Formats: sequence, C-alpha cells, structure tokens
Amino acid sequence: MRAIVQDEYGPPHVLSLGEVPIPTPGAGDVLIRVHAAGVDYGVWHVMTGLPLIGRLGFGLRRPRNRVPGMDVAGVVESVGANVTAFRPGDEVYGAATGAYAQFALARPGKLARKPANLSFTEAAAVPASGVTALRTVGQVTAGEKVLVIGAGGGVGSFATQLAVAGGAHVTAVCSTAKADLVRSLGAQAVIDYTREPLTGTYDLIIDIAGIRPLALLRGLLTERGRLVIVGGEGGGRWFGGLGRPLAARLITPFTRQRLDAPIALTRTADLDALRDLIEAGAVRPAVGRTYSLAEASIAVGDLAAGNAPGKLVITVD
Repeated sequence: MRAIVQDEYGPPHVLSLGEVPIPTPGAGDVLIRVHAAGVDYGVWHVMTGLPLIGRLGFGLRRPRNRVPGMDVAGVVESVGANVTAFRPGDEVYGAATGAYAQFALARPGKLARKPANLSFTEAAAVPASGVTALRTVGQVTAGEKVLVIGAGGGVGSFATQLAVAGGAHVTAVCSTAKADLVRSLGAQAVIDYTREPLTGTYDLIIDIAGIRPLALLRGLLTERGRLVIVGGEGGGRWFGGLGRPLAARLITPFTRQRLDAPIALTRTADLDALRDLIEAGAVRPAVGRTYSLAEASIAVGDLAAGNAPGKLVITVD
C-alpha cells in the first residue's frame, strides 16, 4: 500500500511517499481503509524528535512507527476476532496508528461511528483537536467570559465553538489572517495579537500552544478564574514547552485560581459526545486546507509555520 514513511528525525523532508505492507490486525484491532487523516502537532513532534525527552516514547534514534499520523476517518476493512463494536463497512473516525497511509490499525476504544453529516475529510479534522477542546472547555457557565488564545487553529476552533454553545462570551485571540474564521465560529470579540495586547478580565483562559508567561495570563483572570494550558511550544531541545504546564500544576494548590494542563486521550465516549454535538449543529470542524497523501510533508510544514487557519487534513485516494 502507499504510505508516508519516516526513517529518521528531522525537518519535513524526512517524510516521503513509499510502499509498505498492509498491516495485519491482531485479535483486538480494527483495520481501516483510510479516506482522510488529520494533521496535528503530535505528528510534528514525532517528525522532528523534539523535545528530546519525547523520544523515550516514540523512539530513541528513529521513530518506532515508520508511518506517522493519528487522526483518521475511513471505512472498516476488517476486524480482529475479539472485536465486537465494529464490523466491515462501518464508517468510523478516531485515532489510529499510521494514519498517513491507505490502511491503518486502530483499537476499538479509540474509534466511534462517523458523524452522519460530515464528509470523511471533515471527520478527520475532529478527533484529537475536538477531544482536547471538549476536555479543556469543560462545564462553561452561561455568561462567563472566556479568552481562547490560538482560536484560529484546530483545538482553538473547537474550543471557541464549545464555549459559545455553553453560553459564554468568547474573546478569540488569533492573527489577522484567521480573524474572519473565528468570527464565523461565534466569537463575540477578536484580539489580533499582531496588532494589540491582551486586555480584559476572564473567568476562563484557554492558552493553546502558547509561550506567554503564567504571571501575565494570571493577571487577566478573575480571583477564582481558571487557566488551562494546552500543549506549548518554545523552550529548549530537551524539554520544549513542558515548563509552563509543570509550573501551573505546582502553583495551583497555593492560589484561588485554578491552573491546569490536562492530557486528553482520544476515546470512544468523547468521540460519541462530539458526534452528538456535530449532528445537532452545535459544532462543526473548520477545515482550513487539504493536501494529497504525497503532500504530507508540506502539510506538516504549513502547520508548524502557523499560517493556515483551522485544521489541516490529508486526503487519501
């Protein structure tokens, strides 16, 4: 089968189109014929091998899995002997291993039925970003003021919509190029960080892949406000942006403000909840740009550059 393969760490050119065997499902696996796959920062970290501490999980000298990609949407090709939740022909979405290929393996607990009102391309934009946003926004009270930093990206576009659906007043922070997108998602106010500073006071701040100091963000919170850090870039080669999430967890026991940096794993229950919201029209994926499988390296490069609005998706013929 055709697949994107990676045999070393480095910049986008280490991702190349090649031929690999179709994976064989084990007793607890689902084999998916891939129609589309999402592009997320997890792929970038595995591609570059950064931060270096991450190599403890995805391979010390080279990637443990040659085929990258996690977010997936497609059709079940076959299932292992112990799988009862899905059967061949089911249209599914979720998290797989090696999604940048014509076929990929997934565990049933990381898949769900695809939203009926989405194409495969749209569905592939949902899993990691949507689940992260769902866990991040949590229970928003109507009338709360919410600041979403990085609102024009994959996670941010979902977080903005979920907060609006919960009745919050949402201020979205993004670049000039993404302002129209976040307004279309329901944000009542937009701060263009390239032109103006962050101002105001908020009950909840969601900071996605940011590098702003915790002291600055806490100064924008109410006395009992919540700050949620999602990912984080910058930092050194060894630990990258892990410093801020760690500091947030250390500080929060000693303040009335709640600081958190949750880790969201893609699971069936969350995918089901997102499907219900999507089919009800409360949330929709914001697909900013699509790429062919052969253009996967370009897609990851565009993600890292931060120029494309919404979620980037690779389509697989």
